[in-house]
Amino acid sequence: MGIIKEMQRAHARQVRAQQRAGAAAHRHQQQLRRDAERAMKAAERAAAADERDRKRLYIEARLAEVAADNSDLNARLDELDSLLAMTLTVDDHIDLALLKKTVSHPPFTPGPVGVPLPPPNWHQFEPPSPSGLGRLFGSQAKHQQQIAAAQQAFDQAQAQHAAAETHRQRRLTAAHQRYQQQCQQVEAQIAAHNAEVDRFAIAVAKGEPNAVVDYLGMVLGNSVYPDDFPQHYRLAYVPESRQLVVEYHLPTLEVVPAVREYRYVKARDEVTTSARPMKEIKDRYANLIAQVTLRTVHELFEADRSSLVETIVFNGIVDTTDPRTGAAVQPCLVSLRSTREVFTSLSLDRVEPTACLNHLNATVSRRPEALAPVRPVLEFDMVDKRFVDEVDVLADLDQRPNLLKLSPTEFESLIQNLFTKMGLDTKQTRASRDGGVDCVAFDPRPIFGGKVVVQAKRYRNTVDVSAVRDLFGTMQNEGASKGILVTTSGYGPASYEFASGKPLELIDGSNLLYLLAEHAGVRARIDASELD
Repeated sequence: MGIIKEMQRAHARQVRAQQRAGAAAHRHQQQLRRDAERAMKAAERAAAADERDRKRLYIEARLAEVAADNSDLNARLDELDSLLAMTLTVDDHIDLALLKKTVSHPPFTPGPVGVPLPPPNWHQFEPPSPSGLGRLFGSQAKHQQQIAAAQQAFDQAQAQHAAAETHRQRRLTAAHQRYQQQCQQVEAQIAAHNAEVDRFAIAVAKGEPNAVVDYLGMVLGNSVYPDDFPQHYRLAYVPESRQLVVEYHLPTLEVVPAVREYRYVKARDEVTTSARPMKEIKDRYANLIAQVTLRTVHELFEADRSSLVETIVFNGIVDTTDPRTGAAVQPCLVSLRSTREVFTSLSLDRVEPTACLNHLNATVSRRPEALAPVRPVLEFDMVDKRFVDEVDVLADLDQRPNLLKLSPTEFESLIQNLFTKMGLDTKQTRASRDGGVDCVAFDPRPIFGGKVVVQAKRYRNTVDVSAVRDLFGTMQNEGASKGILVTTSGYGPASYEFASGKPLELIDGSNLLYLLAEHAGVRARIDASELD
């Protein structure tokens, strides 16, 4: 019995040990599970935190993007609003002397050929003297032979050095000659460039039309506008009346931002825009056109220190497509004629641009956003000197009639024919006492038509303002709706100032030549030199 009980107790101990081992393993397994669960929850919390951080950073990035877009919008509006102010702090005059170049040659650097070759050193050839014992046993004679051989080798090395040095000197001389030739070429190029600048400056000072146009074109080319502005233009200069005609390409309505504000909608994760009111876009575009007009005229007058230009005609056009036909069109949206005296009296830093144009009697489109055109004060092609100056080199080879040599009757017939071809119904004409022609005609067009007084002056000198005043008086006496004064010469600033804002049109010599060729098929010329 004792053995059995002992076996039972041993078995019970084994079972309890197994139970304890199983319980320990279970507890260890449970601990591992709890650890895994804690690790999983920690990972889930970290992932959630990371997701919150990611979402937060994403939202911040979208908000920053929207803020940057709105900042760009505001910067664009500021840029458009300050087009005129930007140029008022800049001196637009170009000092042509600064276009000259100065000569600056690099130093002559021949390289290795400029370094003298080291001469041979006798010590490298000289044999060593015999030692004390050598002198006792007859080495002196042998030493003398070695010296003789060394001297011969040294002499040969000196000859080779002299030849090499002579060759080097020749190469150095040739290199220096090439350097001097290059310097002379540069000097010649710079001298030619500076001479051209001098010739150009002299031509500008003399008021040569092409030079004046080139100089003022440089001025407009220096004017910095936003990148999406066209900045194309044509210039024509009439020296007889010191009048400059500018055809300037304006930007289209699209330069004014159509977006008023960007917003980020978090719930939909999208950026939305609010539209800029169309009235604001129209107002800003009209203001922009006015600024460009005033800015261009200001830059030209300011750059002309010699007062070569007394009157500027500015025609602002737009390159666009007619939505009705798909054809390319260039409607004129603003046309202004102003004299130097009137324009330079303005305080442009304080004016309201559109009001200023109204003060200057500019013709401005009532609906520029719709590209509604206005009639230019003066068509550019009427003064393009490329047309006017087509004259043969020798005057006697030019078969075109000289208007200044026509008789009063011939001149009267020519003017009558011209305005008949232009659509006017000429009712009566009479020769004027100054060799010109007075014509009362009728424009048959509805609304814009009516009675028109035409006066033509076959003059060599500038027409005095009194003639413009007389035309205006005649127009009023006749009850006419418009007066046209045509001359073979030109007009002064006082004439343009008086005509400003009145239904008067002044046509100078170059304009007359254009109209004759365009409407009457008559290619004429005006040459006062033949009368001397």
